[in-house]
Amino acid sequence: MLSTLWRQRLSFIFLAPFLICFTLFILVPVFMAMFMSFTTYDGFHTPKFVGFDNFITLITQDQIFMKYALPNTIKFAFFVGPVGYALTFFLAWLIYQLPKSIRDIVALAIYAPSMVGGIALTVVWQAAFSGDYVGYLNNFLMKFGFINAPILWLQSPDYFLNIMIVVTVWMGFNVGFLAMLAGFDTVNRELYEAGRIDGIANRLQEIYYITVPSMKPQMLFSSVMAIVGTLKAGAISSQLAGGPVSPQYSGHLILNHVDDYAFQRYELGYASMVSIVLLVISYFAMRLSYRLFGPKEGE
Repeated sequence: MLSTLWRQRLSFIFLAPFLICFTLFILVPVFMAMFMSFTTYDGFHTPKFVGFDNFITLITQDQIFMKYALPNTIKFAFFVGPVGYALTFFLAWLIYQLPKSIRDIVALAIYAPSMVGGIALTVVWQAAFSGDYVGYLNNFLMKFGFINAPILWLQSPDYFLNIMIVVTVWMGFNVGFLAMLAGFDTVNRELYEAGRIDGIANRLQEIYYITVPSMKPQMLFSSVMAIVGTLKAGAISSQLAGGPVSPQYSGHLILNHVDDYAFQRYELGYASMVSIVLLVISYFAMRLSYRLFGPKEGE
């Protein structure tokens, strides 16, 4: 191995900056979190090994996690993940049908919200869902007679998670959306002509039999970005609620649970365990994406 390293030393020298950063900022924190998940640690005293007690507590005693964090994350991930992903593909396809002269302008208009996330949340959406008469949504609904009194959208647990989903989908047209839009340019136009000769009769069949198989690398990249963006979402709950806890935990996601135990309660061992659970969920979601869009044998 040493002789191989020496023969290829120039390649490893170029790889060294990335490998060092990846080890220090990815591998080391992950292994530290795995170790700390088996301990109880408050940030001041020496970690105390407790075995699987944290995992048992999560399943048997953590009512906030089982009643709010896990169901909310599943619902949030379903609508922001697969539904948002399908919407991203559909919008990218619609924009690609536009003339080239206006296609870039429309794409920029849809992509722009993902670049101004925090500002847009505080300025636009809090004003839109304001619970008084001047809130944009309340004003619109009252003007046309849909409601008689203002609704406290961001203070009501019945609406809060749904609002989170809408805002996240609106902000979800990020680099994955651009990758899909660029992916349509990679499809060989001759395949569509051959498909029509072979019996493809409509645009839906073209998408299913030609476009999607030809765009698998872009589809895979977009799905990975959607999974990462969905499962790491948590700040949106605090930004919309104006505090660390959403109304009656209605917008409490797994990442909010990690932040709660890590930065509010200083139970870093338990927070590390929850983050490892989230990492495992992310891993299986990634495996599903690779199974759906990854290259098959012979491709």
